[in-house]
Amino acid sequence: MLSLNLSELKPADIQNYLQHAIAPRPICFASTIDLEGNINLSPYSFFNLFSANPPIVVFSPARRVRDNSIKHTLQNVTEIPEVVINIVDYDMLQQTSLTSCDYPKNVNEFEKAGFTQEKAFIVKPPMVKESKIKLECKVNNIIPLGTEGGAGNLVIAEVLWMHIDESILDENKKIDQTKLDLVARLGANWYTRANASTIFEVEKPNLNLGIGFDALPISIKNSTILNGNDLGKLANVGELPFIDPSFHDDRLKNIIQYFSLNPDDMESELHLYAKELLSQDNVSAAWQILLASV
Repeated sequence: MLSLNLSELKPADIQNYLQHAIAPRPICFASTIDLEGNINLSPYSFFNLFSANPPIVVFSPARRVRDNSIKHTLQNVTEIPEVVINIVDYDMLQQTSLTSCDYPKNVNEFEKAGFTQEKAFIVKPPMVKESKIKLECKVNNIIPLGTEGGAGNLVIAEVLWMHIDESILDENKKIDQTKLDLVARLGANWYTRANASTIFEVEKPNLNLGIGFDALPISIKNSTILNGNDLGKLANVGELPFIDPSFHDDRLKNIIQYFSLNPDDMESELHLYAKELLSQDNVSAAWQILLASV
């Protein structure tokens, strides 16, 4: 394993390693305005949701590594503590990337990137009309994290209004995650895409507390076939299952009959079958298969 003492690395190398490792990161597409009315539009991947009550998001316009200069976004929110955070989807990606160019302060990135300005309800910066989710925010605080190139500046913003395109809502007026086509930042020039073909659900831990890895039978816990994700599903049941006499499975029956004289091979076959069932999220059936080998 490569072990790095970050105090011995150049800032550019630190940034490279961290941005590749801590990913994917959602993109804050921030529109801001200064006292003279100059509008800025710029993306930041040091961004996330930090609180729901109050609704707080945080993003960080870092000082440039190459010359220690600060971004126009940071200058603007210092002068006028308001920002619109426009959520970026795949259809906007190339235009959004264009706004990351270091245009002069009096250049409007809306025009350079071909986006449409849309008047916000209560804050001064405009919204990006093409974005399907827009957050109007007031800036509560700005916390500098350092004075050298690469140092972040935490912009703590409170969401006042949220605008959501009807096309991504379900019948209950909630956001349908499968209708979004979000993009996120990785290291260097790499991005990733989160849409209906790539996202998946993970059942939340059992409200009655899962039994945990330590309660799994030894033969299951030490399986060479079942991986950590498989065992995690098995360990999330509220109590250790027992053999259900009414459970019937022809494949289970065939495995037991065929491998009855070789317990090790039978256990392997049962674990392989259970792994298939777990990949289909059929945890109860997987438990019944595994209990036949315990």
